[in-house]
Amino acid sequence: NNYVIGYSMAASSSSTPNVFRLREQSRVELKRVMDSFPGRKDLVIDPKLMQQLDRIANVTFLKKECEVDKIFKLDPIQKAIVGYTKRLYLVRPKISNMKCIADQILHDKSYREERKYRIVMVPRKLHLCEMILEQEGVFGYCEIDEFHHDLVAVDSDIMSMEIPEYFRSFFLDGELSWIHTIATSIKNIQNLMGPIPNKYAIGRGAKMCFELLKKLEGDKLVEPDLSKSEIGHLILFDRDIDYVTPLCTQVTYEGLLDDIFGIKCGFIEFDIDISGKEQGAKILLSSKDMLYDDIRNRHFTNVFDLLKSKAKELQALSDKRHGLSSVTEMKDFVANDLKNLKQEKQILSYHIGACERIIEKKTKSDFEDYIQTEHSLLEGSSLRSCMGYIEDCINKQEKLIGTLRLMCLLSLTQDGIPARDYRNLKTWFLHSHGFEQMLTFYNMKKLGLFREQNPSFQSAKPLPKMATGIDPLAGNSNFKALRKRLNLVPSEDVDLKNPLDMSYVFSGAYSPLSCKLVEQCLSREGLEEITKTLIGGDRDTCTSEVKLKTVKVGKGQVKPGPSPAKAVLVYFLGGCTYSEIIALRFLGKKTGYTFLIATTAIINGHSLLESIVERPLIPNYNLP
Repeated sequence: NNYVIGYSMAASSSSTPNVFRLREQSRVELKRVMDSFPGRKDLVIDPKLMQQLDRIANVTFLKKECEVDKIFKLDPIQKAIVGYTKRLYLVRPKISNMKCIADQILHDKSYREERKYRIVMVPRKLHLCEMILEQEGVFGYCEIDEFHHDLVAVDSDIMSMEIPEYFRSFFLDGELSWIHTIATSIKNIQNLMGPIPNKYAIGRGAKMCFELLKKLEGDKLVEPDLSKSEIGHLILFDRDIDYVTPLCTQVTYEGLLDDIFGIKCGFIEFDIDISGKEQGAKILLSSKDMLYDDIRNRHFTNVFDLLKSKAKELQALSDKRHGLSSVTEMKDFVANDLKNLKQEKQILSYHIGACERIIEKKTKSDFEDYIQTEHSLLEGSSLRSCMGYIEDCINKQEKLIGTLRLMCLLSLTQDGIPARDYRNLKTWFLHSHGFEQMLTFYNMKKLGLFREQNPSFQSAKPLPKMATGIDPLAGNSNFKALRKRLNLVPSEDVDLKNPLDMSYVFSGAYSPLSCKLVEQCLSREGLEEITKTLIGGDRDTCTSEVKLKTVKVGKGQVKPGPSPAKAVLVYFLGGCTYSEIIALRFLGKKTGYTFLIATTAIINGHSLLESIVERPLIPNYNLP
């Protein structure tokens, strides 16, 4: 199986693509869906689609343009909805959603309520869902439609499908239904921004998507018009190629905001302690906010001083009003400066409050020990000390996800753990956190996150009680080979204030493997050799197949075309972190490329492991 494939053609374009065209396109499609069910109607929305819908259309648009009367959240506990005689459901195509909708329709029928129903599935309808509706006995009562909406423009360089469940469903459960949606989203981008001439796929899912995309595009009798290409390169990247990066602790400001508060579809919510408002505050994080744009990519240690200097600037501007000598000057100040000044002060106070919360959580001594252990694992040094720290975390019953992150990093950076140490860690963890975590270990082993070392690499003895010379845990490993070949761990210190290396996103300890591979794709230097040792896929081997296509001139003749556009679309299948986004922005400034990031979801180490950790069963409230 070839997990890394590619083909290349030429294109030329200098403009930076405007991803917000996707929003307008989705808005038009939403209007079509609503108009196809004419008249006043109630709208019932899948909670997981709420924030995406916020980015496309506000309540005013829905009520005035789409004739929506009331808006409800789809709730499995709520069977009775008092509302209009027409109801439209906007939901993900999931079995649980179909059963919930069926319960509500059957409840209405039991009370002889006359109502028309339409179920709109996002991004496409599935036959399985129609079968569930038929089994529940409600298929004949409702009309079925689909809303072709996939990527959300979260910011000027970020697009997300907002389907965090993709990671588990594809990599753990082998569910392939989302591959079609991803391929369709790329086809849609090409319809808006022109054909993408250079395409690369790294990983099994990426390859499937790559091949499906070629089928969707069809056999073209003529070469596409590359003069309209706004994007020169597409790199499809499977998350399981690089698990190390998302498991590392984020230390850039934007990454820490996601870790501490959670950024959902570009929005962040601050509680009363930070906002000063009883109901809290929900703000949109955007590059249009000049203050946020200035601090988002910085290492956290450089953010607070910048905020203090900004506060002094705003104070100086505020004091300007005391020097106004005429009514005209005062009027100009109120009309032009006062409103913006108030808004900027409010935003500044939010960021200062957020910084204080981050400092409070991230300056404790146990956090420093955690980071030091993480860095040692990445470097492959002091492994006995790292094992000791992980044992202490287990015995003290530290946070479950945090301990699992270190255990997975230990396994990934050393290409598995010797059998005896693997059994010990697993046994201690189960004694500490409960036997139900047996399923979690099964999931982690299946994904390759935490596993025994290959017997061919194992030492005859387990880890010694004290480190003596060469640590037997540090055997030959894929990560070790990649670390050396790609210089993932810089040998020199990195200036965190004025960085010259992308490793600053992890305090100079590690450069994201995924971003280094993107750099290799664009430079074409040794990608084929590197992919042979990639961590990922089935954990055996990854082979590469690279096809360099040129622009046809005449029968039997070929010649190289002009240089491709400098815009690069990197598409992460299984999620990406803000640290990777920031590293790619840095790489763009360094190389002259403009990077656009598309992803199935924006994740972090906590959300990645949370999706595969088995929790105690939650009571089923649908049961009598």
